[in-house]
Amino acid sequence: MGQHSGIGVVDKTVAILAAASEGPVALADLVQRTEIPRATAHRLAVALEVHRLLVRDADGRFVPGPRLAELASTASDPLLERAADVLSWVRDTSGESAQLYRRDGQDRVCVAAAERTAGLRTTVPVGARLPLTAGSGAQVLCAWESADSVAPVLEYAEFTERVLAEVRRRGWAQSVGQREAGVASVSAPVFGSGRRVVAAVSISGPIERLGRSPGQRFAAILTAAAQRLQNALG
Repeated sequence: MGQHSGIGVVDKTVAILAAASEGPVALADLVQRTEIPRATAHRLAVALEVHRLLVRDADGRFVPGPRLAELASTASDPLLERAADVLSWVRDTSGESAQLYRRDGQDRVCVAAAERTAGLRTTVPVGARLPLTAGSGAQVLCAWESADSVAPVLEYAEFTERVLAEVRRRGWAQSVGQREAGVASVSAPVFGSGRRVVAAVSISGPIERLGRSPGQRFAAILTAAAQRLQNALG
C-alpha cells in the first residue's frame, strides 16, 4: 500500500485513491491493487464516492472524482513552486536535462523537469512513472527509508543495501546504464522535516557525455540544488 502514516484508515483511503488514479477499477481490481479486504475497500470507496473524491464510469468502475481537482486547485506546494527555477539552474549549470522525483508506492514519479534545448538528451516527461528498482533517483528515494519500506524494492532492484549505505554516506547517488542502456544519471536527496527524504533532484544524459563516474563531475551541483529546494520547504 505504499507509505504508512500509522493511521490505518488514512493509509487505506490514500491507497484506494492512488489505485483509482492509475485507471478505472472495479471493486475486485481495487482489492487486488491495494490488498485491502473486500468489505473494507467497498466501504471506503463508497464513502469517497459520497464526497465526490471518487465517481463511477459508465461501466460502474471507480475513477477519480471532481472534488480532487477542486482541492488540488487550492493546494500550495512550496517544493513545486521553487522547482522550475532550481531545475533550470541545474540544467544550465550542468548542461544536462534535470528532473525532480517523488516516491509513490513502489514507483517514482517525475513531478518537474527542465530539458536540454539542443543536442542528444534524455527526456522524462512530467507525470512519468518509473520503477524504484533502478537509477540514481530510485537509490536516493530508497536510501533513507526504513528497512521494512525498502525490503520489497531490494528484492528486485538493480542495487543493493550496500549501495544504499554508500549513498547515505556520501549524500548522493549515481547510475550508469542501470535503468536504461546508454544513460547515466546523478541524484541528490531533498530532505523535509525529520530528515525524511521528500524528493530526489536529478540529471540524466548519455553515458558518452556524462562519463562512467558522473558523480565526480555533477554531485556538487545536485547537492546545491537539493539545498535550495530544502530552503523552500523551510
